[in-house]
Amino acid sequence: MLYLAYQAHSDMIEPAKSVARTSLAMMGMWGAAANVPLLRNLSATYELIARTGLTHTRPDYGIRSVQVGNHEVDVTEEARLTLPFGTLLNFKKESPAPQPRVLVVAPLSGHFATLLRNTVRTLLPDHDVYITDWHNARDVPLSAGRFGFDDYVDYIIRFLEEMGPGSHIIAVCQPCVQALVATAVMSAKGNKATPHSMTLMAGPIDTRINPTKVNELATSKSIGWFERNLIARVPRRHKGSGRKVYPGFVQLGAFVSMNLNRHYTAHQELYEHLAKGDHENAQRIKTFYDEYFAVLDLAAEFYLETVKWVFQDALLAKGELKYRGEPVNLKAIRKTALLTVEGERDDICSLGQTAVAHDLCTGLRPHMKRHHMQAGVGHYGVFSGRKWEGQIYPLVRNMILASD
Repeated sequence: MLYLAYQAHSDMIEPAKSVARTSLAMMGMWGAAANVPLLRNLSATYELIARTGLTHTRPDYGIRSVQVGNHEVDVTEEARLTLPFGTLLNFKKESPAPQPRVLVVAPLSGHFATLLRNTVRTLLPDHDVYITDWHNARDVPLSAGRFGFDDYVDYIIRFLEEMGPGSHIIAVCQPCVQALVATAVMSAKGNKATPHSMTLMAGPIDTRINPTKVNELATSKSIGWFERNLIARVPRRHKGSGRKVYPGFVQLGAFVSMNLNRHYTAHQELYEHLAKGDHENAQRIKTFYDEYFAVLDLAAEFYLETVKWVFQDALLAKGELKYRGEPVNLKAIRKTALLTVEGERDDICSLGQTAVAHDLCTGLRPHMKRHHMQAGVGHYGVFSGRKWEGQIYPLVRNMILASD
């Protein structure tokens, strides 16, 4: 019923959005709103109505070129390996010399991997960059089977094997746990594709440390409550009809509710910029929300296992996590250098939750471990923005170079 109610609501507001889009197009053709304040206000209202609602299609990464040395080179996207729930996507470019191969592991938390485009763009001049381009679970047929926590780990391992020996891994937020597990499993088996370095950024390795509102919410209800109230079946009109999912619109609603006033103010500002004809500032806000309101559904089994094993029980930190029925042995990690990064003001993965990985990886010698706490940034500032580019990225680049 949850998904059907959402779909019905979306269908009901579509006629109003259609009228608004048509009106905007007509006003644009006539140039009617350009110099008339009243019409600019009307145009701004139409645009806000047209933008109402969510999208379920992956936005464009929009990375067409990048500066490598003194040259601007073209960037193209190449799907190196496509599996039912995700694609190993390579941002190909010409380079005068071989560059370190880096797998960016994107979170599965209601948004597409394009949320990390700034992370990718920053890495590209110095690295051969790949990303886990996750698919929307509502578009994956039931015939593809389940996708749970262990399957996520399998995908990381499979992608690293496709990239070949000598690669590096950067995990952002939630998949820091799975990246750590994948590296441990590969290390224990002597897999030749085991990454040379592993960077874990703002991830919930041990959510018992300095719990945030997100952690408290996860532990305030039983896993049965989450399954009964937040899991829905995909409606018939979609390819994944019948699949149980944690809908992206539910996750987005939770994120928005945490900062409701900020989002309300942003849309007030958007209206004002549009009404004044300030297209540059209006576009900045629109670009952010085009990404933020593009939502991705998670396979129910992955969501529930992550909530239970990572956020409620902290199994990895306790040494109790199993992968495919076998205990995960973090001591097996002996040759993969480890860098952890946390943000001082992170209200999603607080200080200490990621750094604890150093205590757990007891097989690593001290010179192969490094931690960085970035002052003055919240969760997204760890992997996007000026401080990521100017202060955090140089540390990540140096770790990769030293380990390559």
